[in-house]
Amino acid sequence: MHRRNLIKGFVALGACPVCVQAAHAASTHWGYTGPDGPEHWADLDKKNFACSAGTQQSPINIKSAVKAEIPHIAIGWGKGGGNMVNNGHTIQINMPEGSTLTRGDRVYELVQFHFHAPSEHQVAGKTFPMEAHFVHKDTQSGGLGVLGVFLRPGATNVSFAGLAAAFPGKSGEEIAVDEVDPNGLLPASLGYWTYEGSLTTPPCTENVEWMVAMEPVDVDPADIERFTSLYPLNARPIHSPNRRFILGLG
Repeated sequence: MHRRNLIKGFVALGACPVCVQAAHAASTHWGYTGPDGPEHWADLDKKNFACSAGTQQSPINIKSAVKAEIPHIAIGWGKGGGNMVNNGHTIQINMPEGSTLTRGDRVYELVQFHFHAPSEHQVAGKTFPMEAHFVHKDTQSGGLGVLGVFLRPGATNVSFAGLAAAFPGKSGEEIAVDEVDPNGLLPASLGYWTYEGSLTTPPCTENVEWMVAMEPVDVDPADIERFTSLYPLNARPIHSPNRRFILGLG
């Protein structure tokens, strides 16, 4: 029990505004394969302690979810300028202030969103071609709330197509984007699963409120290929739920 509390003490240090930066950056080089891959993240930097010792790690396979009376999600994302960067691990779009996600009495501000291929979460063992992560900061506590949306091949999605056409091709390359509309990447229904998890990249900070949309979003297969030509594999492996409850609102 003491060890469990110690672990929680370490990871709780990350539930703060500083960890928004950690959501897309770490102090040491890491990757998805070989000696820098996920199984070695904790060995690369002591700040990555939770990557191996944490008990509420993400992603997970979503199954046996409990249908529950959980708060509906209300999206108040604005449309406007931002900047898109190839950070060496993914394509990330940094958002200006003012876009919010409300869940019950909690209000989160959208800080950035980025992509993984294939999807990091699974649903009853099924993996999707891509997953978008919308990273938010609680306006009161500074804790993190991440909305995950699965992307699958289908009709052209105007919002994703516009981003894909301008994906920076080199690590470290950054471009300004005048018109960013993240609303276009939302499914028609905002039914979702929720659980307590972590960042899926170093330092794997826990106490992250995960919300995973049940309905996937269709995007053009060619636009998926534009991303996977840059990042064919940037998904962390599945972790055990470790007796965590997965709640669902359909």
